[in-house]
Amino acid sequence: MTRVLPDTPAELANPIIELIAQGLGKHPSAELWRKLVAVDLSFYKSPLSEELRAEGRAEGRAQGEARRAAEDVLAVLAERGVGVSEEARERITGCGDPETLSRWLRRAVTSPSADGIFTEE
Repeated sequence: MTRVLPDTPAELANPIIELIAQGLGKHPSAELWRKLVAVDLSFYKSPLSEELRAEGRAEGRAQGEARRAAEDVLAVLAERGVGVSEEARERITGCGDPETLSRWLRRAVTSPSADGIFTEE
């Protein structure tokens, strides 16, 4: 349950939360408000709850795609028998940028070492 209006029944709290969110609009404090009310609102249909769910899905997809791309880089290096240090593995798995991971994947096909995928050419 949300930390906002904790003792207020959900049927009263949810419209209040929504109205405050709409009133804040694009004000900087709106982001803080969104974090305070970021709860499971699947039962509640409103612009804010729909936006929160969409953002969560997009963020989850992006994280999943980055994780898969990192796994692909490591798989290519492993298939080629290229050793990967713990430092290189952490750098690869910690990268969340799809373009960087795509570049590293292409380099992993021919690089003689795991560290070689990080060099700029």
